[in-house]
Amino acid sequence: MGQSESGHFHVASSDFKPRSDSCSGLRSAVPLAVVEEILLNLPAHQVVRVCRLVCHEWKELVDSAAHWRERCRREGIQPQDVSRPPDNWCQFYFLTKKRRNLLKNPKAEEEFSGWKIVQNGGDCWTVGDNSVEIPNFTVAKYFVTSYWLCMKQQLIDLKKEGYSAAFMDQLQPHIKISDWYAPRCDCGSMYQICVELLDQKKKPINTFEPEPVFFPQWNDQQWCEMTYVFKDYGPGVRFIRFTHGGKDTQFWAGWYGIRVTNSSVEICAAEE
Repeated sequence: MGQSESGHFHVASSDFKPRSDSCSGLRSAVPLAVVEEILLNLPAHQVVRVCRLVCHEWKELVDSAAHWRERCRREGIQPQDVSRPPDNWCQFYFLTKKRRNLLKNPKAEEEFSGWKIVQNGGDCWTVGDNSVEIPNFTVAKYFVTSYWLCMKQQLIDLKKEGYSAAFMDQLQPHIKISDWYAPRCDCGSMYQICVELLDQKKKPINTFEPEPVFFPQWNDQQWCEMTYVFKDYGPGVRFIRFTHGGKDTQFWAGWYGIRVTNSSVEICAAEE
């Protein structure tokens, strides 16, 4: 398929070659350029699920790289690195539009569902009710640690989430990490995080692991955000392993350690 990046849309012969002058057995009375403009003004999911099935000519229009390049252009969706345009513009469009948090149960709404407990020190992990506002978010619950180290983890399988090996290797989309953490006001605590980009054998390709964050006793217990963006990490990323947690630093029985919630891992294929 043609990959011309013209500022104005046109149906290039390399992108679209009608098989005949007929459409579902009837001679088409509408020029294909007009059909294309109509399709571009319909919702993308309707174009794929309904319009694509009308006839061979419409199918070839919808399947063309030109259609999805133009749809991306009109909606301001462009790759992070314009020197690496996607091979599959349709896939790029839908994965960008459906960008989402790949972590399951990030706000403790389902207890520990989706999480693997890797360290469970002191009186173990538990879930608490949030009473301190997180800026721009509504978060009702959090995970809270105890004395001695508490760590939990999720492994994200990118293929299962819809991100193919070819997509990840060619585009190397930015991978955005965010995690919210807060201490209790009356007890010192420690927070730590480690996010790894893994290959097919689950060996690290790139790692984000900042120094632990310590809070003293008698602090303002405000929520803090840890953020990081993986860029230019190279080919081969197939999994993402997200691990975080901490502990209290005064060894008090109960749950006086760091609190974590509203964690996220997002694949950001398009320029923001």
